[in-house]
Amino acid sequence: MPVTSASDRRRYRIGLASSRTHQDAPHSPLAQLINGSRAAIEQHLQPNLIVVGRTLDAINQLGLLDGYPHLERFPYGRQGGLMKLVSRVVDSDPTRTLDAVIYLMDPVDPSSTFPEAVALKRQCVIHGKPFLSTLAGAQEWLELESIGLGAAPNSELDLTFDLANEGIALIAHDAMKERMLTIAERHFHLLDQFAFRCATGTTGSLLNKLAQRIKGEEAGRNWVKPFLSGPMGGDAQIAELILDRQQCRRVLFLEDPHVARQHEADIQLLERAARTVTDYALCINDAGCGERWLELLHKRVGMQGS
Repeated sequence: MPVTSASDRRRYRIGLASSRTHQDAPHSPLAQLINGSRAAIEQHLQPNLIVVGRTLDAINQLGLLDGYPHLERFPYGRQGGLMKLVSRVVDSDPTRTLDAVIYLMDPVDPSSTFPEAVALKRQCVIHGKPFLSTLAGAQEWLELESIGLGAAPNSELDLTFDLANEGIALIAHDAMKERMLTIAERHFHLLDQFAFRCATGTTGSLLNKLAQRIKGEEAGRNWVKPFLSGPMGGDAQIAELILDRQQCRRVLFLEDPHVARQHEADIQLLERAARTVTDYALCINDAGCGERWLELLHKRVGMQGS
């Protein structure tokens, strides 16, 4: 399949920021992202990158995108750079709005809890824009979007797409449980290829009932491993799997951003776990983004070894 030229389509607009500790060295997550995804950025997607000040300084100092013509500087974070990214996420003007945000977040950096950082993720979920806060998540998104345009797969990522050795967590807030079931049924064949599936509380029970309907009562009974409900600690149980780097690389967490949640700390704990192992784990938080991610993941898995 031929690669669609950037000149033949509207160019992606991606907001880019990074915590200080993720950008200041030749082997930092920011450097790993750009060096490992160079073909996706410079050849296939050729996005407009709207970069917060100090992150762009680091890119220039490390020589990461020398000569790349589609860079736009935003102010430093302390001067409102992240706040402007939030505004661009919600902007309806196609020449200004952001299609995705990559914010490589260090979980021990206090700025990751600043109101503008929290609002940036929330508005991405509300407006159906990918919010990618880990190195692994950003790498996979760039790879899959490139595949969607007809690019050849990056063979260096093949191991991460060997689903027979991968795990996935499926989590949904109450208002999103029906949407999770719809997504799981639509992408059941792909999800069934994972070696391990887990979920919290009620979501896990509902998914197992779905699997029993599709695979039969016995075969579907334990299709997902159910943990405790989120408020009772299920998010923390899944966080441990992520931190172990063995059983759960990917998390599809359908959030309802309009409802106040008493167990907000547990939700943040799960995301913090993924950011702690930034080169390993990723979280998808929006149903629409999750649908596209699974569609492109199916396409990428089908290209293994090609």
